[in-house]
Amino acid sequence: MSIILALLTLSFLIFFHELGHFLVARWCGVGVEVFSIGFGKKVIAKTYRGTQYAISLIPFGGYVKLKSNTKANVLSQDCLEAKHPLQKIAILLAGPMFNFFLAFWLFCMVGKIGLNQLLPVVGEVQRDMPAALAGLQPGDKIISINNKTIVSWRELYDLIGSVGHKEVHISFLRGDSKMQVVITPKVLEKKDIFSQKRAFIGIGARGDTALVKYDLLGSIYFAWQQSLDSAKMIIHSIEKLILGVVPLSQISGAIGIVDSMAQVSKQDLVLFLLWVGLISINLGILNLLPIPALDGGQILFVLYAWISRKEVSRAASQILVFLGFSIIILLMLLGLYNDIYRLIYG
Repeated sequence: MSIILALLTLSFLIFFHELGHFLVARWCGVGVEVFSIGFGKKVIAKTYRGTQYAISLIPFGGYVKLKSNTKANVLSQDCLEAKHPLQKIAILLAGPMFNFFLAFWLFCMVGKIGLNQLLPVVGEVQRDMPAALAGLQPGDKIISINNKTIVSWRELYDLIGSVGHKEVHISFLRGDSKMQVVITPKVLEKKDIFSQKRAFIGIGARGDTALVKYDLLGSIYFAWQQSLDSAKMIIHSIEKLILGVVPLSQISGAIGIVDSMAQVSKQDLVLFLLWVGLISINLGILNLLPIPALDGGQILFVLYAWISRKEVSRAASQILVFLGFSIIILLMLLGLYNDIYRLIYG
């Protein structure tokens, strides 16, 4: 049952991505010939108001075929080529943007439902670090940073990490007494595969957890921060993968994604929503990569034609798209190999 739920969820993410292209294309006055979930032979197809809606044999993907009329001397007004470059870019951006919006909405739901989080209670205080020098002690509960209320360790970590060398005003509870300190963080290299520089004050969480729920504004802020953090993590992962810091064996394919979603769905609704949101952001970012077969590559084609006032030649376009598809297929095959290897050998 969990596998079926995971497959349906992945199909919905693809559908929502293509829905973005579809709606903005219609809004821009471009005809849509085909709206397909999946590739290859159409298993189910139904034509309604000039658009064929289909579910195709290979379920991992999808596409929207827009009306094109490149061979005619006079372009009809509802074909893509007749539209302004900004409209073309809007149509191409719509799919990834819909993925980002969906993730944001899912994270808002998580904020309203509530999730177990580490509380901002100090456990370890590192010697000779700013927190120790300022007098923070184990058991202190941080309640605000720079007058912003803190309810979780993650909020504390994100706020401290983003200030750089600037002073931070920290309010905390020690027993029943409310106290304040001013601390200037140190900027250090984070010890993980991403090697990012961020600000630290030298404290660790004690490990207290509780269910944290947010009001509407709090949920919006939580969703925004969760979306940004997810996007940064995915971008850094791609960067490190290109640089060779992250091994190719870490690439996962459709089997791995479905398996992970199935496992998470067994555990907790909130974890499942967080995981689906992360995958939706991942789908949006990957589609913005400058690979000709993806939205990002097509946007580059439109920008080139707009700036140079001449289209990319048909031969060059076909070669670049072929190379783009080749890269995608190779990555999919590599992901499939890694998934099968992990399933067999653990």
